Amino acid sequence: MTVGMTVCAMLCNCKVPMADVEGMALCLVIAAQPDAVSLALQRVMRAPELAGLNADGRGTAELVLAEVLNNVVEHAYACYPGEIELRLIVAPACLHCRIIDSGLPMPEERLPPGGPPDLGGDLPEGGFGWGLIRALTTGLEYRRLAGRNHLQFSLPV
Repeated sequence: MTVGMTVCAMLCNCKVPMADVEGMALCLVIAAQPDAVSLALQRVMRAPELAGLNADGRGTAELVLAEVLNNVVEHAYACYPGEIELRLIVAPACLHCRIIDSGLPMPEERLPPGGPPDLGGDLPEGGFGWGLIRALTTGLEYRRLAGRNHLQFSLPV
């Protein structure tokens, strides 16, 4: 087992309910640290549950998950340590994703706008992530429930 990451649902072909969807499930609990997120992404992309995804689907999944998980580390847990729950369900032609954390809520408890950043003057270092996430996902939803952030979306694969 990788340091900073524990496994729930034992990385098996179990059925975990998520938005009334069933399929092969992959669930991880990741320390909210950049290195742990990187290791978790590597593990997810090698997981047997995702082996059936085509190359484009795998690339999109890795990009979106990296953006979301790194946002949680950088913003939700900017001031203190914590954990991130990652739940994936592989269904025919779709990867359903849920990310749960106990970090700070999103501003105004809403998803950030996904428009492009202002490109006047020097190019910004960031600001492109939510635009990518919105463009590549379907059913993107955010809720703050009982002091926890719940982000859910699907990826066509």
